[in-house]
Amino acid sequence: MPFFDRLLGLFSVDMGIDLGTCNTLVAVRGQGIVLNEPSVVAVIKGTSTVLHNGEAVGWKAKEMLGKTPGGITAVRPLKDGVISDFEITEAMLGYFIRKVNGKSKIFGPRVVISIPSGITEVEKQAVIQSAENAGARRIFLIEEPLAAAIGAGLPFTEATASMIVDIGGGTTEVAILSLGGLATCESVRVAGDDMDEAIINHMKRTYNMMIGEQTAERIKIEVGSASPVGPETTMEVRGRDMISGLPRKTVITSEEIREALQEPVTAIIEAVTRTLEKAEPELAADLVLNGITMAGGGSLLRGLCQVVQKATGLDTHLADDPLTCVARGTAVYLEHLDEWKDSLEDSMKR
Repeated sequence: MPFFDRLLGLFSVDMGIDLGTCNTLVAVRGQGIVLNEPSVVAVIKGTSTVLHNGEAVGWKAKEMLGKTPGGITAVRPLKDGVISDFEITEAMLGYFIRKVNGKSKIFGPRVVISIPSGITEVEKQAVIQSAENAGARRIFLIEEPLAAAIGAGLPFTEATASMIVDIGGGTTEVAILSLGGLATCESVRVAGDDMDEAIINHMKRTYNMMIGEQTAERIKIEVGSASPVGPETTMEVRGRDMISGLPRKTVITSEEIREALQEPVTAIIEAVTRTLEKAEPELAADLVLNGITMAGGGSLLRGLCQVVQKATGLDTHLADDPLTCVARGTAVYLEHLDEWKDSLEDSMKR
């Protein structure tokens, strides 16, 4: 079987997939990251039919978010890190796999897919089924915090503790790793999307203004912060007045957005401290030296590292290129697939 599998590998492209709530990244063995697109699909309303002959996926679809005419809708088929719309996820995965694998390849690829550490068996099966139906030949699952730790270059196989905090779009994964496995971990469904939602709710409450997801994300990136960093700034925001129904603009400050983000930021900090409280004493002692590594798009929120450091007393730093840590981790796993696959969840064993 392994020989036959390797033989088929000559006619396909093995790939690692970071199937995220906001973005999907694909890494290919030996090539690094080859695809980074939004997890968005444009469909005919009320159906799972993807527009443009199945090609309205990723960047093409994200441009349509909140701007589609009546008969079309742009949807994100994953919510809180798990599949919320099976058929549309399958169509999206199929598009990404075809795009990377190429039409000239005869067989489907072997695929490593990262999953949140806290998901159920049913949710795992949904990922496997979607990937199989999308054309994958064989599927292995890897828990996101492990993939993030590998991608961040942490010494996860050594007899010393490493800690990773991976803040994605739908989930925050907090884990302490040692000897190649997760010693303790926690997955909370509070992450970047909740920060955007907090900003949307703040604009409604304070200004009676409706804004879209993309505007909220832009506010978070431009003026959002978890603690004061540098001079306070302002930003002009455009949206729809909830009373008159007409378009209008207003000016917001970085200070008020920081206040609006306190709830999701506090929930993330609490997950970090809870995980530390569950650590074995020897592992906790290692972390005094090794500190905490932050990864994922949500970790780029200004001042967040400082807040985590203040709450834990541990040295906290950002991983190199935090957005791609998980995808790069799946790529490294692909490199070692033959020797490490026994520790992965293999769909063939199910």
